[in-house]
Amino acid sequence: MTEPLLVDRTDAVVTLTLNRPTAMNSLDVALKEALRDVLAELETDRSCRAVVLTGAGGSFSAGQDLREHVQTLQSATANPLDTVSAHYNPIAARLASLPKPVVAAVRGMAAGAGASLAFLADFRIGGPKTRFLMAFAGVGLAADTGASWTLPRLVGHAKAVELLMLAEPVPAEEACRLGLLNTLVDDDEQVLPTAQELAARLAAGPTVAYGAIKRQLSIADAGTLADALAAEAQAQAICGGTADHRAATMSFVNKQKPTFEGR
Repeated sequence: MTEPLLVDRTDAVVTLTLNRPTAMNSLDVALKEALRDVLAELETDRSCRAVVLTGAGGSFSAGQDLREHVQTLQSATANPLDTVSAHYNPIAARLASLPKPVVAAVRGMAAGAGASLAFLADFRIGGPKTRFLMAFAGVGLAADTGASWTLPRLVGHAKAVELLMLAEPVPAEEACRLGLLNTLVDDDEQVLPTAQELAARLAAGPTVAYGAIKRQLSIADAGTLADALAAEAQAQAICGGTADHRAATMSFVNKQKPTFEGR
């Protein structure tokens, strides 16, 4: 059987490819479990310093595999939405808190939970055919996979309400204008290489500091100024004790380019 999730390691960059191209990389149980478990491994994998998330073929991900979902709905024993707590919530939590940069290479359609996965990345690269669709309301569901948290932070509350309730596709240029994409390249074939180039640049940087920045912003988003200041003090204490900080400071004083090792 074809692996539902491909894992490629190039130097310190790990590329995760949702690998169900004939189903627009829709998320069945096997793919969700593979993604959840690999992300858990990457949390403590010191050889991984940046992650690229992408989809095989012409789509990023169409979201939940509705054919599989119909079978669950028709089952007399299964709770059809158990997948939220069993799969989507752990995936969202691990992507958001991963202590290393995550870059999403979004080619083609990213719909439903597929779009939610992209929104959890720190950077999103798209091409002319990139589309986002918050498809949940179209099948009578509310948002999941963290979209109720990420989307208002990316586009604002009012626009998030519009995207979630009206469930209309957002084309590439509009997505870039709204902030759903960080970078829009001219050629869809360049989406993945551009994302991997950015990930390689980030992997060569101060990854301990990057992880601390992610934690700071998460706390600041939901907390008070006092919470943010406490998080900053804790983060600086950690970062200030790293070999990267000491070496980079000496490099700056000596007018040299710093080299970061992630420790």
